[in-house]
Amino acid sequence: MRSDRPKVLHPLGGAPLIAHVLALAEAVEAARVVVVTGHGAEAVEAEVAARLPAARCVRQAERLGTAHAVMQALPLLADAAEPVLILYGDTPLIRPATLAAMRGTGAAVTVLGFEAADPAGYGRLVMGPDGPERIVEERDATAAERAIRLCSSGVFRIEAAALRRLLPRIGNANARGEYYLTDIVALARAEGLSRAVVTCPEAETMGVNDRAGLAAAEAAFQARRRAELLAAGVTLTDPGSVFLCLDTVIGPDTVIGPHVVFGPGVTVENGAEILPFCHLEGCHVAEGARIGPFARLRPGAEIGAEARIGNFVEVKEAGIGRGARINHLAYVGDATVGEAANIGAGAITCNYDGVSKHRTGIGDRAFIGSNAALVAPVTVGADALVAAGSTITRDVPDGALAVARGRQVVKPGLAVRIREGLRAARRGREGRDGA
Repeated sequence: MRSDRPKVLHPLGGAPLIAHVLALAEAVEAARVVVVTGHGAEAVEAEVAARLPAARCVRQAERLGTAHAVMQALPLLADAAEPVLILYGDTPLIRPATLAAMRGTGAAVTVLGFEAADPAGYGRLVMGPDGPERIVEERDATAAERAIRLCSSGVFRIEAAALRRLLPRIGNANARGEYYLTDIVALARAEGLSRAVVTCPEAETMGVNDRAGLAAAEAAFQARRRAELLAAGVTLTDPGSVFLCLDTVIGPDTVIGPHVVFGPGVTVENGAEILPFCHLEGCHVAEGARIGPFARLRPGAEIGAEARIGNFVEVKEAGIGRGARINHLAYVGDATVGEAANIGAGAITCNYDGVSKHRTGIGDRAFIGSNAALVAPVTVGADALVAAGSTITRDVPDGALAVARGRQVVKPGLAVRIREGLRAARRGREGRDGA
């Protein structure tokens, strides 16, 4: 990856690669999860603890191959009776249904395979009459074996007792001098254990080895999530321009316009509409709300049902009540906006004093005029009205009108005289410069 960051912490769909694999383990209801770490172990272990606290981590101090990595986990599987699924932190696109199919074979050793368009670089699955006979890494393969297109993904389902018995017997007599987990297939065959192969599309087994691979995996992830939303009853008017995260949740009958980006932690309920060029992160949009275009919802934004958040509006750490309207050019942060309230263009909540954040309360049906500044902490009561251009520094009671701006003064004819004077002065300067 040419990076100081461990590979499995690089983001895909708004979450680290390892998060996708942990989510997969949760989806198949794994009884226990053991994560083998190596490079950048501390950072990886912290991420694992934050996302799946029940998971256990063990370190592979020397990277001597996949079988050696699994050996590090074996002490934590000493009493395991369930079959063991072996997954990879840099292979984020495997589906739960694929692992369910692997579980369903009933074989002692099940390999996840795929038909490769170009098998170069992959281990080849050599099949026999009773299942896979062995897996041959390309460096060790004959010309005939390299012609095989059925390849191993490296993902296995192995009966726990067989894993404990066979794993220590794997040697490193190969071109790289490493302990290959793939050798367990030949050992299982020698013992007469049942073996099976489950296949899936090649794209599902895509691993990430460099930045190009990460970009390809991102494209595959986005295509899958878009297809899932369309199938679930969400309208994407231009699917290819919408970007989603691992944890994005969008209800049916929602309409998503072009060029919308969903960051982590977004939930959109049924029947909402997200207009073009919006960015949402860490927020909740209730049923029937309408967002955008060009709106930004930041973490902590809670948009109520039927609310309207318009163009060039930013909302952060704020609850917007049912039917409230913030139609354009406004900032609402660290605030509570009541039901059916209206906030005009250019209005802002002044929530930060340079040291601390403070909250603003706006009551039900309150009307905040254009270009008003509400200096927190402050409360505007229900049915109150704040005049346009006001700077509000004190609470406004329910039903009251607040006006806080300088008195307008009109000087008849003065604008004309000022302009004439300015033009005369310019002509004088131009005359001197020409001389």
